[in-house]
Amino acid sequence: MARRDGAGAAIVAPAMVGAAFLALPLVAVLLRAPWPQLGTLLADADLRTTLVLSLATSVGAAILSLALGMPLAVLLAHARGGWVRWVRMLATMPIVLPPVVAGVAMLLAFGRTGIVGQWLWRGFGVQLPFSPAAVVMAQTFVAMPFLILTLEGALRLADVDLADAAATAGATRTQTLWHVTLPSIGPSVAAAIVLAWARAFGEFGATITFAGSFPGRTETLPIAVYLALQSNPDAAIALSLVMVTVSLAVLLGLRGHWLVRG
Repeated sequence: MARRDGAGAAIVAPAMVGAAFLALPLVAVLLRAPWPQLGTLLADADLRTTLVLSLATSVGAAILSLALGMPLAVLLAHARGGWVRWVRMLATMPIVLPPVVAGVAMLLAFGRTGIVGQWLWRGFGVQLPFSPAAVVMAQTFVAMPFLILTLEGALRLADVDLADAAATAGATRTQTLWHVTLPSIGPSVAAAIVLAWARAFGEFGATITFAGSFPGRTETLPIAVYLALQSNPDAAIALSLVMVTVSLAVLLGLRGHWLVRG
């Protein structure tokens, strides 16, 4: 017991330094927030427009992530073969890819001269970059891997006996998936959706690179924070406070589902 206590004591100091390093910037936002002017700053009409745009695009990105990411998570959880690891690596690449690089890559793929974008432009006159659709696409690109990883882990831990019982009763794989497996991991599905939405809501680099910053059209809340910091620091802090509040709400909502239980 003494040895374990000694090992524990040896890591207390660096652990506290690490916790303080993570907490101090958040505390600074609270201490430096312009509380007397907060209501006026947050009541600005342009801010409301930006907030609505951020909410709409991030919800759209979460829905798109679910539509595209759930089948991919099912495939990764149940498929076998060496090719699966390459698909998983591809699916998780946006997590480690710098967001600005992700935006550049999307421009090269979907821009007017991009691999796919040139055909959309020439054939249908559709230009994806610097549009609200581009915001949703950029947010989906960076958010979907989090949904995939969460769902894949939940599917791997799903009750196999229930699925076997459904198969024995004559259910097809699709019926078993929709009526047995997914309902049994419902909380994890909800957590994956919320996590993807939160990542989309906070996306900055890929969005500003692929969609630009046009007020009322592509300027999301993180972009507004960055721009306000250059001209109105109080407004930037107020907007940052909104983002911190949203992040805290997400963490509280995910407690016990995605986070490790205490």
